[in-house]
Amino acid sequence: MPHIHTGPGQFDWTVSMFVVRTDGPEPRVLLHRHKTLGLLMQVGGHVELDETPWSAVAHELAEEAGYDLDQVDVLVPPLRPDAVPGNVVHPPPLCVRSVPVAGGVTAPHVHADLAYALVTTEEPRRAPAAGESRELVWLTRDDLQGLPLGSADDDVHVLYGFILDRLMGVWEAVPAAGFPTSAPSRPRAESR
Repeated sequence: MPHIHTGPGQFDWTVSMFVVRTDGPEPRVLLHRHKTLGLLMQVGGHVELDETPWSAVAHELAEEAGYDLDQVDVLVPPLRPDAVPGNVVHPPPLCVRSVPVAGGVTAPHVHADLAYALVTTEEPRRAPAAGESRELVWLTRDDLQGLPLGSADDDVHVLYGFILDRLMGVWEAVPAAGFPTSAPSRPRAESR
């Protein structure tokens, strides 16, 4: 989806997925080479106008990494609301962050990003979609720390480090496919 809010002080909603594989002797993290920036980054993208953030996670994870939601678990805090009457409850993100975007194909603006921590023991079902980066790499903690300066965004190091050091074993891993990608079916009246 193209950037739609590109003016100074405007925000585009995005999702990021920090995927950890746990089927080897040590955890490995997923990065792909961003096709525009050339940096190694987590997979993710824009929340389109007709989707929820969780449906954006589903489509971006499939497009950029070849994974379906039924192949991954999402890390969620052990204390969280599982249901809210009249609402669709999606998993809480690892963090919500504002990421300045320098431009490139658009004017400088900000991404309001919902970052999710995902865990898997499987290979992706398919290759990334046509037009997406084909360079996917799985890195151990040492591999990640040994990346040449400037080859990956700083947030990759910080957030993957936080997931590996603080969240795994503390936050609960629940099936990602157990959360609906849809919006509530019955709208209620606006409160403002």
